[in-house]
Amino acid sequence: MSNYRAVAYLRYSRSTDQSAESDSITNQRKLIDSFIQGQADIEAVAEKVDDGVSGVIFDRPAFKEMMDDIKGGKINCVIVKDLSRLGREYIETGRYLRTIFPAYGVRFIAITDHIDTMRDSADDIVVSVKSILNDAYCQDISKKTRSALNSKRENGDFVAAYPVYGYRKAEDNKNRLIVDEFPASIVRDIFRMKLEGFSARRIAEALNGLGVLSPMEYKKTRGLPHAKNGYCNHNESKWAATAIIRILNDETYTGTLVQGKQGRPNFKIRGFADKPESEWKRYENAHEPIVAKHDFDLARKIMRLDTRTAPGGDSVYIFSGILICGCCGARMTRKTNHYKGRQYHYYYCPTTKKRGCPAPAMLKEDQLADCVLESIKAHISNVASIDAILKSSDNQRVTAALVKQYQAQIAENRRQLAQIGGFKSTLYENMIGGNLTQQEYKALKAKYIEDENRLNAAIETLEQQTGDVLAGKAERMRWTEHFSRIGELAGLDRRTVVNLIAYIRVKSKTELHIQFNYQDEYEDAIRLLRKGAA
Repeated sequence: MSNYRAVAYLRYSRSTDQSAESDSITNQRKLIDSFIQGQADIEAVAEKVDDGVSGVIFDRPAFKEMMDDIKGGKINCVIVKDLSRLGREYIETGRYLRTIFPAYGVRFIAITDHIDTMRDSADDIVVSVKSILNDAYCQDISKKTRSALNSKRENGDFVAAYPVYGYRKAEDNKNRLIVDEFPASIVRDIFRMKLEGFSARRIAEALNGLGVLSPMEYKKTRGLPHAKNGYCNHNESKWAATAIIRILNDETYTGTLVQGKQGRPNFKIRGFADKPESEWKRYENAHEPIVAKHDFDLARKIMRLDTRTAPGGDSVYIFSGILICGCCGARMTRKTNHYKGRQYHYYYCPTTKKRGCPAPAMLKEDQLADCVLESIKAHISNVASIDAILKSSDNQRVTAALVKQYQAQIAENRRQLAQIGGFKSTLYENMIGGNLTQQEYKALKAKYIEDENRLNAAIETLEQQTGDVLAGKAERMRWTEHFSRIGELAGLDRRTVVNLIAYIRVKSKTELHIQFNYQDEYEDAIRLLRKGAA
């Protein structure tokens, strides 16, 4: 009769295909089965398999089942191929071998390491050394893996497990994303509806009403790899407002990869922690964009504004989040009054009564819309005139003026760098001479290094902008396109207002200040043209 009821514990950490058992698991099983056949006092009563699970952590499904069986008295012997299959974290591995297993009367056998806690082969020093080596191996692998992933991210390779909705991995290159056309069309619809003033909740309802599958359900039905929860927050896997907001905030759709936002503090910790934005890896033009950068930025701007809708309404008010009280700076609120069966819409400052703001009386929405529409038309006309001049032969003069401005700033930054270099060169001598303490020396040196880094980064940016101006790619040379896209205006809508206007400051019923987007570029162009005319 067998004295030991054994469990064969099998583990492999790098299985990527969860639909099929890894070869390592199969080989481990063969080795353990062959070993047990030659042991008259051991009977195999169970097998526990953790395929694709790291040995650094002990929170493994099959391992926990095995411990439950040990605590329940079902098994009293654990057999593994080698010590690293039990675990690679030497402190926790040692705790199981020296404390937990002996407490439950469990015999432990690691076949290829020749460890058997019933025999003299389970030398404590040998076990300790092997555990430390296993732990060091994990640490080394972790460093190499992180380094390789960072290198791929910096080169614009996609290294995540699952592509975002709207993309899939290329067949010939798993590190490159290509457009998945059907879901990409849904993403474009989401951005279109947002730019037209729809709330995230209403967009989700519209997609559900049309029977559009949520990202997770779409990937499931097509057998595509997907995360456990995906964008879905509900059991029925429907579109939700949170899924819409994630998509609207995902820069991947502009062709830019932003990776490395999270990471593990060290290889022994299973959970992920958010990294500061300065450590993110960004790579522009990594793949084909689904959404134009302009539309993405506009959608983000809309989401930053107050997007309140009327009860049961589908879209956001035209001026929501745009109107600012000229007296106290509060955002103005929309109100609806009913009189003789008709509706009248007004905007007013909500702090007038509460804090005594001397704001003007309520402003009618229709009159405001007429005034803003005429102002927009006039501004577009002015921009079109400026654009025509900039595209004429005078464009060379404007280009030269911008280049001169950038080069002057570069020269100033280099002058400051030279000055800082002079200061740094005397620091050590001043400390040795007793003019500075060691603490003052370190503080000043750190400050000078920080200033040098800041100025060098500024010079690099200015040189890039100079190159863009000379190549005709500078934003300051192309800002007029922002207005020329609008075309002929017959009326106002939410998209036009948010697209063209930063804010409207209401000073009185008859006085408004409209701050258009690209106002600085507009005023710079006016100054340059006036200077040329003089």
